[in-house]
Amino acid sequence: MLWYLLMFCLLALVCFRYFRSSARACENIHSIPLPEECQEETEVVVVGSGVLGSALAAVLGKDGRRVTVIERDLREPDRIVGELLQPGGYQTVQGLGLQAALVGIDARVTEGYVVHNQLTGSHVQLQYPLTPQGAVSTGRAFHHGRFVTGLRNAARQEKSVKFIEGTVTHLLEENGCINGVAYRSKSEADIQFVKAQLTIVCDGCFSKFRKGLVNAPVSVHSHFVGVIMKDCPQFAKNHAELVLTKYGGPILVYEIGEGETRCLVDVREPLPKDMKGYLLETIAPQMPDHMFSSFVDAVEYGRIRRMPASFLPPAPNPKPGVVALGDAFNMRHPLTGGGMTVALKDVMIWRELLHSLPNLSDHAKFSKLLEEFNVKRKGTHSFVVNILAQALYELFAATDEHLLQFREACFAYFQLGGVAVSGPIGLLSVLTPKPLILVWHFFAVAFYAIYFAVLNNGFFMLPRGIFDGVSILFKACRIIIPLLWSELSTFLFS
Repeated sequence: MLWYLLMFCLLALVCFRYFRSSARACENIHSIPLPEECQEETEVVVVGSGVLGSALAAVLGKDGRRVTVIERDLREPDRIVGELLQPGGYQTVQGLGLQAALVGIDARVTEGYVVHNQLTGSHVQLQYPLTPQGAVSTGRAFHHGRFVTGLRNAARQEKSVKFIEGTVTHLLEENGCINGVAYRSKSEADIQFVKAQLTIVCDGCFSKFRKGLVNAPVSVHSHFVGVIMKDCPQFAKNHAELVLTKYGGPILVYEIGEGETRCLVDVREPLPKDMKGYLLETIAPQMPDHMFSSFVDAVEYGRIRRMPASFLPPAPNPKPGVVALGDAFNMRHPLTGGGMTVALKDVMIWRELLHSLPNLSDHAKFSKLLEEFNVKRKGTHSFVVNILAQALYELFAATDEHLLQFREACFAYFQLGGVAVSGPIGLLSVLTPKPLILVWHFFAVAFYAIYFAVLNNGFFMLPRGIFDGVSILFKACRIIIPLLWSELSTFLFS
């Protein structure tokens, strides 16, 4: 009976949060009336030219669509996230015919992870799944800006794609339908207009047009603080490294170029006032020996940067003529490096769906395609990537006694090998992103933690072991149930 009550309370909580966010989102979109005359007309206008916007423009251009891309700054971006492309994303790049974007950017091959447990001083190596030919599936790691530039160049090669460097100020609205954008060009002071059959908003994590298009608020509980380590040795060749610290958040490490290794340290809010001192005094002593000196040098003499680790569940608020995609629509913690893979797989789905819609002004049919998109992306990638990223973060950043036991059981679960590795790494690589497999492994780890809790307390402390086991299960449910709801509520309330 107690468990039913707990489940009811959790569902009531997420329902309350959902309806509260829905009420916030039912505000007007940042729009103005469509002017009588527009300087330009096109089929598709894309707001933002990051990974998703550039890739989408390139493939729609290949398909013969007239596309106008408006980007605030067309110089090479400089970011500390969006640098790790999982094997599922790499295969999608190839499937979209955009592999040239990875040529000549000094991209590094990745074949899996090494997880360091600093509580016990042990490690476990997780290799990506094998291909049908018996080779290891691979991902890529690189400087984010170089990859985006490569995607933009691919789009520019299409004659039907036009780039404009400028800032979109408003969406254009007529009779409740979005019909283009207003923008201010970087070279001209006057506001100009582009009329379009379809407007795609993909202006990133700080989107100004998200309100009214997404029925959920953005939440930020931590930041990734990044440095670039010079000539840092790898523990295992072509493997990213994840460090589970004794105190503090997880640390993600991977090569992004010749002699350059990115180190991302998760720091919970409130952020320390002296970030450099925090990294040197608290984090550096917890770094594995082989990267300690490189990390200290990077903090002492390099550039320390940070990005919010945002969470935005996919909760679309459909409006005719416009769709939000990318980080403007859906974000998850960057710990698992799945963001770009989600974006590229979304591009692939939209490319296939739009083949059946020659006239993008057919809003009734487009609305049905939007519903199909939201269902399809959950089954192929987004459900697993979103939940896995948030659940692993809550687990690996644990400070609670029972969640720490859960974390240790997760590490021990990986050490079992076999399906205990192939299942989770198939999810992480986005090669087999099956929702039921995710839920099964999550609770398998939870019950493994319960087993250890009972075993370690012994027979004479059995009541304490049972209490710890129940607490672990309760806190596991407290992590996974709201995340499952954030995905499933799309079907129930969209």
